[in-house]
Amino acid sequence: MSESGTRDRAVNVTDGALLKPLVVLSLPIILTNVLQVGYNLADTFWVGRLGQPAVAALSFSWAIVFLIISLSLGFSVAGTVLVAQNKGAGRIDRVSRVAGQTITVVLSVSVLFSIAGYVLAPTLLELVGAVPGTEEHRLAVEYTRTMFIGIPFIFGFFVFQSLLQGWGDTRTPLYLMSFGVALNVLIDPFFILGFRDNALFAWVGLEDLEATLYDATGFAGFGVQGAAFATILARGVGAVIGMWLLLSGSVGIELSLSDFTPQLETVRRLVRIGAPASLEISTSALSVTILTALVAISGPDAVAAYGIGTRITSMVILPALGLARGVETVVGQNLGARQIDRAKRGVIAAVGIIAGCLAVFSVGMYALAAPAIGVFISGTGEVVVTEIGSEYLQIVSVSYVFLGVFYVIQGGFRGGGNTRAAMIFAFIGFIVFRALFAYLLSVPAGLGATGIWYGEAIANVFMALLVGGYFLRGTWTKHVIER
Repeated sequence: MSESGTRDRAVNVTDGALLKPLVVLSLPIILTNVLQVGYNLADTFWVGRLGQPAVAALSFSWAIVFLIISLSLGFSVAGTVLVAQNKGAGRIDRVSRVAGQTITVVLSVSVLFSIAGYVLAPTLLELVGAVPGTEEHRLAVEYTRTMFIGIPFIFGFFVFQSLLQGWGDTRTPLYLMSFGVALNVLIDPFFILGFRDNALFAWVGLEDLEATLYDATGFAGFGVQGAAFATILARGVGAVIGMWLLLSGSVGIELSLSDFTPQLETVRRLVRIGAPASLEISTSALSVTILTALVAISGPDAVAAYGIGTRITSMVILPALGLARGVETVVGQNLGARQIDRAKRGVIAAVGIIAGCLAVFSVGMYALAAPAIGVFISGTGEVVVTEIGSEYLQIVSVSYVFLGVFYVIQGGFRGGGNTRAAMIFAFIGFIVFRALFAYLLSVPAGLGATGIWYGEAIANVFMALLVGGYFLRGTWTKHVIER
């Protein structure tokens, strides 16, 4: 407990041993990210009961939704960096102001994207290969528009998580995310399938109850759109609780209503850090969007396989993303405290950890590619989608170590406030390298979807080499935001 009676779960990363606090800080982030992907996997699993058109629609939709969400996420990263560096510098009085301003900016930006995304959803889906008039396009429009309506609620939790991460508390967001995922998993099958042909009732031997409920309500679920309803409801509840915790001062950071009033100086800093970070994060989503459009040339089965494959890859790579966020805090607080060598050692330690973990995961995913894909598809096109998706995982999994190293080092750049460099490297890697190699191997070389898989793997290797070289130069530590 702190002196004010709050429960401060922050980890001390500026004194003593470094490896243990890095792991203690990062592990809850990794688990939180696992649970976050759990939202998507639960949606994909239950939507998969509806067949290939529904899965393809989800793949088209997430190529757009994730891109828009990523554009807003950068401002949450800015909040993490400013909170971390102010805390490391001992300027605790500024933390509340930064936190309140971050919430105001993030929610404002998310509302604008929500409106624009809802209006432009049909056109955006066409750009990534969804053909107007098809079942896939109709379902994708329904899902995408519903998700855009709920983006402000989704970001309410994201900003809460980022602010506490900068403070050094990663356990409280984990507890809140666990509650949200449990709620989502509970309501997903009912929102999607209702009380007709719901496999959940068959698994637990309650077919008679299902028939009774259907006769009484006639509710057959919302289909693909139901997955969006369930996700928004679960994340919305988490956002409300998170905001209440910040306003109550029960998590270390204590906010007052005056902290939410926009202040030009702080907003400028948030934009200066957050805008490049937004573009950096969005490059990964844009890469998926571009490659989805290329994969669409090979047909809807390939799109469905790629959608499932990218979700599985996102799950496997979560340790790297979690460590990268932990590195942001370690680097931010130590640079704020003028401990440059300690900040560098934090990045190197994280690189060693992630290289070992992902080497093991790569072997496992290569061996279990087909069963992993098969879990998320049934009905029409099951055999073809499983075969294509297995090939994707076996090729790309070989490069997981390089992708993990790239993410961790980028986390170090962001923690130091050097978000421009992180943005440039992400653009070169995700957009230039991936799009170029994927196109050359799939179209001119005539390898089709297989060429796209190889292009993505080769790009991951070049990305790691690029950021590794810049990290060794050491100039990235000169971008401390708060002096």
